[in-house]
Amino acid sequence: MPVRSGWLSPDGQSREDTRLVSLGALTPTSPVATRSGVLPGSSDGASRISGFTLTGTANSMSATVSPGRAVLQGTDARGAYPVALAEYLPVTFPDGNAQYNRIDLLVLRIYDDAYDGSGRTEAVVEIVPGTPAAAPTVPPAPGLSLPLYEVTVPANASAGTGGIAWASALVGRRTATVGVGGILPVTTDTSVGAYPGQYRDLGGQLQRWSGTAWTDYPVLPTWQSWTPAWTTSTGLATPSYGNATVNCRYLKSGRTVHCNFSIVFGSTTTFGTGSATTDNWRFSLPVPASAAQSVVGFAELGVDNTSRSVSRVQIPTTTTFELVISTGRSSGVALANTGVVDATSPWTWASTNSILGTATYEAAS
Repeated sequence: MPVRSGWLSPDGQSREDTRLVSLGALTPTSPVATRSGVLPGSSDGASRISGFTLTGTANSMSATVSPGRAVLQGTDARGAYPVALAEYLPVTFPDGNAQYNRIDLLVLRIYDDAYDGSGRTEAVVEIVPGTPAAAPTVPPAPGLSLPLYEVTVPANASAGTGGIAWASALVGRRTATVGVGGILPVTTDTSVGAYPGQYRDLGGQLQRWSGTAWTDYPVLPTWQSWTPAWTTSTGLATPSYGNATVNCRYLKSGRTVHCNFSIVFGSTTTFGTGSATTDNWRFSLPVPASAAQSVVGFAELGVDNTSRSVSRVQIPTTTTFELVISTGRSSGVALANTGVVDATSPWTWASTNSILGTATYEAAS
């Protein structure tokens, strides 16, 4: 029958076996297959993966594998094997080669005679010996197995010569698997995602699978350029940048907008023919604001290095900002006009004059 139900085994599976192995829908790799891996977590919450941790015994060839739970996926038709190691397990690595180093592989392996003809039906933690060589390589993982550690065994290593240098001998190979919807803890895992919207934690950075790639989440906002449209409050005496240097940038994070603007007027800039002090200058916002606001930032109005004035940035409409003159000249010379900046306020503008400012405001959406 194509429909299979778990835990209807005709053998002597005990209640303890059933409680110790992991159940539930884990990270999928196909509609009917799951990702092989160790279930993450530790008793104190300090480790990503504590299950099947290999801890070496000083000055020896022996080590201990800690308890843990895992799932090993066979073919889609064969299904997944939930496994539990309920107690600490001692393992002993063969002595080193007389001449060369080698790299052994510690694996969690499934033997199932019905599929592999091994004559065995069990889950085991076993050592796959590597080949001694001047430049040893990691042996391939056998059959249905989950690599746990690479272990470098030095030449001539034995209990009598100090054993394995455990502090530098181990390279972790464990990968994790979690329930569907769970955040998958990984370190150097390069596996593709299972479905768009899946999340993983890569060394502390949350990532989301887009369907084609893992991308950092949340998506970090980036600074973008914008050129403010330059108009007036009356729609009359419209100015023009000409060859002005306009360097304006903004960043939107959620509903918060930060913007910096730098405008240095040029020789072909026109400031509004026939303008009056009622033709207040307005500049378009990079993103519409939630509402009009009386102060969102400040700007420096400059003539030269010795003559400057400060203005307050205000939002009169949800799509524009104005500059309200807030101080006199830094040189002490009286201003020609005050109020909102226009073609003749705070002075009659000319080439090389500048407006430099910054603002932060709440976006409409």
